Amino acid sequence: MEARSAGTPGDPGSRGRPRVVAHRGASSEHAEHTLRAYTTAFGLGVDGIECDVRLTADHHLVCVHDRRADRTSNGNGVISTLELARLEELDWASWKKLDDGSSGEGADGDPERGRLLTLRRLLDSLVDQNDALLTLIETKHPTRYGGLVERQLVTVLREFGLTIGDLPQLPHVRVMSFSILALMRMRGLAPLVPLVYLVDAAAPRFSWDGSLPRGVNIIGLDVRILRRAPSVVRAHQRRGHEVYVWTVNEPDDVKRCADLGVDVIISDRPRDVMGLLG
Repeated sequence: MEARSAGTPGDPGSRGRPRVVAHRGASSEHAEHTLRAYTTAFGLGVDGIECDVRLTADHHLVCVHDRRADRTSNGNGVISTLELARLEELDWASWKKLDDGSSGEGADGDPERGRLLTLRRLLDSLVDQNDALLTLIETKHPTRYGGLVERQLVTVLREFGLTIGDLPQLPHVRVMSFSILALMRMRGLAPLVPLVYLVDAAAPRFSWDGSLPRGVNIIGLDVRILRRAPSVVRAHQRRGHEVYVWTVNEPDDVKRCADLGVDVIISDRPRDVMGLLG
């Protein structure tokens, strides 16, 4: 697969057609955060992928969005109170149904079907792509483990050589959070890893004028912000920031992002977005 440029914050050459990032993998087609969702995204030729990470009770990083296991598995309980071995006993795919009502993860002999995805397993798969895929990792807060999440994340990234800046044919990691404190911890632990400050539609006004916390050069905007205040894109780009937008699933929003010149579109439907962008 041909290597893609992940771009650098403020680099005009990184703009043009927005890069397309698969949100929790190709999550409209397969169960989110499963290896199948990510390998499907790789096959589409996406520019990057996004995942969320949480710590288990025995301090393993797993790719799960929710605080609890209930919605996306056949089990229940708070992720941070369950050990990895228990979480690996659960089925993380059969909940997903396609539009025709059939299971999105058929019993087709796939050994990864329904398997919990750890961050290490996802990074193994990314490295195997031999491609400079943009790799967005969101640390979920608040959590009982506080800064241990970022410390464990840096430990894992170091194992793969991903804390020393963007390298050819390796994932180009960006760490994201709604928590400024979490981003500041990352800046102290791995200063060469670019950071993304996530902002939802209820954000305070100061984050709409192009300002960002010190050491952060990428803004991750809720698509609803663009619908009501599109000028925020230019405000950030004037300051040399990259603009990522989530979660962009509707054709009108894809066109809006393209017209405004955002740098990255994060979508559950990367196949559709890539088709709309040509």
